[in-house]
Amino acid sequence: MALLISCKPSSISNISFPFILEKKQTSCKSTKMGSFSSNNISCCVSTSSISTVVAQRKLPILLFDVMDTIVRDPFYHDVPNFLRMPMKELLECKHPTAWIEFEKGLITEEELTRKFFKDGRSVDMEGLKNCMRRGYSYLEGVEGLLNSLKENGYEIHAFTNYPIWYQMIEDKLKLSNYLSWTFCSCMFGKRKPDPDFYSEVVKHLGVEASNCIFVDDRMRNVEAAIELGLKGLQFENADLLRKDLSLLGVDISTNESQELTECSS
Repeated sequence: MALLISCKPSSISNISFPFILEKKQTSCKSTKMGSFSSNNISCCVSTSSISTVVAQRKLPILLFDVMDTIVRDPFYHDVPNFLRMPMKELLECKHPTAWIEFEKGLITEEELTRKFFKDGRSVDMEGLKNCMRRGYSYLEGVEGLLNSLKENGYEIHAFTNYPIWYQMIEDKLKLSNYLSWTFCSCMFGKRKPDPDFYSEVVKHLGVEASNCIFVDDRMRNVEAAIELGLKGLQFENADLLRKDLSLLGVDISTNESQELTECSS
């Protein structure tokens, strides 16, 4: 069963938003701040219009883990076969900290290649990356859910433990059609469930923690979010997540479902 937590939202008037103010131009373009992509609210902003746009920012903000929440994780399904060893043996042979360091952006891919196995044996890193790339796919029903959330104007961010290889996921599946790759561990040098990572995410967004819904397949990551005041949902499958989000007041209706409702009434 997914874990739900409900918190009283703060007043919208207290919400700030990280805008970049641009000089007036003949055409408007989406603006970016660091790795933040303003896909859901994109416009040229003048000082006089900031308060209006802030008031229109739709809450809650949705934060999604990626691996085994949105995207199938090839590490558990495909990599053991590629390396020709069972998962138990792989876990025993791999370096105890190298992958974590890679996810935090503390070591390069070249350094990961040298450290992948704790006994120093070689690894075909290009072959491993190709194996991972082939294995990336949307989990059943999730892409449709993300599209519904996007259509309803929600601000969606990835909040994930993953190395720079997230770019391979983006190249294949184009997650940026639905969300911003804002909070990757390799960019921040922190991993979930580190409380500092969650705090930095909330600070970056400029909202109260209770105005964020965090979705992750791992309960310990969800619990860490709840302890810091976010609303938490454990992902099991897309259908259950739709129901859980609806219980928290998130609108997941689509034009198609609205048309069906109108036709039946």
